[in-house]
Amino acid sequence: MEKEKLWESILAEVQLNISQANFNTWFKNTHLIEYEKGKLVIAVPNAFTREWLKSKHNKTIITAVENLGEEISSIDYVIKKNEEEKSAEDKRNPRREEENEKQMDFEKYQIDSESNLNPKYTFENFIVGPFNELSHAAAYAVAENPGTVYNPLFIYGKVGLGKTHLLQSIGNEVKSSSKKVKYIPAQEFITGVVNGIRKGQMESFKEKYKDIDVLIIDDIQFLSGKEKTQEEFFHTFNDLYEKNKQIILSSDRPPKSIRALTERLRSRFEGGMIADINFPDFETRLAILKTKAQEKEFNIPEEISEYIAENIQKNIRELEGALNKLVAHHKLTGRKITLEESKKVLRNILESPTKNISPNQIVKAVTKYYDISESDLKGNSRKKEIVKPRQVVMYLLREELEYSFPFIGKKIGGKDHTTVMYSHKKIKKKLKNDDDMKEEIALIKQMMLSV
Repeated sequence: MEKEKLWESILAEVQLNISQANFNTWFKNTHLIEYEKGKLVIAVPNAFTREWLKSKHNKTIITAVENLGEEISSIDYVIKKNEEEKSAEDKRNPRREEENEKQMDFEKYQIDSESNLNPKYTFENFIVGPFNELSHAAAYAVAENPGTVYNPLFIYGKVGLGKTHLLQSIGNEVKSSSKKVKYIPAQEFITGVVNGIRKGQMESFKEKYKDIDVLIIDDIQFLSGKEKTQEEFFHTFNDLYEKNKQIILSSDRPPKSIRALTERLRSRFEGGMIADINFPDFETRLAILKTKAQEKEFNIPEEISEYIAENIQKNIRELEGALNKLVAHHKLTGRKITLEESKKVLRNILESPTKNISPNQIVKAVTKYYDISESDLKGNSRKKEIVKPRQVVMYLLREELEYSFPFIGKKIGGKDHTTVMYSHKKIKKKLKNDDDMKEEIALIKQMMLSV
């Protein structure tokens, strides 16, 4: 069989056995350059793809070849890009070669002033794993057909898990096809509304969003409680949606958990595709770390990368921060990085804060999540939007810190211990069969580590 046809057949077999997201990430830019006496030589675009295919998909390829009735004795992976890929890459980034030479200096990318997009965020350098597979697949589909599938696309997950990277990857992909894209943090939209009202320039503010093909808003949860901003965003949303323009939103929680959000906006957010990003598993964390190291042309020993991946489990941004610290230390000292030295350098980053959760952290996390003040929480208001957070904080103080009911009552505005007992029992009962409540408590526990 000719090698081109053989590789097409192999890819077809592989595609049946792995997810589309993984197939697009690892096999899209590969091709067969040699097949002789059972030996396959596969061209891959970079060192990381080579290592990933070798360790994760070698057996999958061997099985695919055997299913086709062909002989196979070994597989080699060679870093090589075909001319078509090189040409496309040069068009996207004509200064790529110059930028690669500067990788050891921490990258400074020019933000596009019109779209607010950072060109470093692309699908090519976004690592796909079980924790983000659905979000990646949805984002990729939107990038290929904006305005026709998954509109709006709503992606949620905790800080540092790659939401912004994924959102901007969509924007950069769509922008390359000459469509008008606008990426803004929700806080910037809020500021625009406030300034527009204050200066009497709301019409000019609205004009900015009139002809956009793809609108991307990051951290949409900050619209919570901002009634005028929600009203303006509702009209902007409708105008774009009716024109089949794509709307992409991110948040640290699903729409149903965003407090003080008008029902009509919540309904719009839930009307498209909702996808979450969870915490990455060990193998994905290791893959991300190696990719970042490769981008910086920094040779990180296996035992050190495994040590970091084992100790940083819930924040991709912290993975890169740990790597940056090692790179900086290496540049300053000129010494080879050892595991023992890495432990010393990264001590402050890797020390777990989970052992020292304080009651103040619990209170702050609850007030932040439900967007209420601490004085309201500890006050005597019987409003539903205050009572629930008060019950949650009492539950967490009991479960997480094992405080006595009288002590919790004293901590939360001098409440009677029977009130605390009732609150603890009520939340505990809801957690048995209320998935929304389970998700809220899980998100608050994550926030407790960062407030």
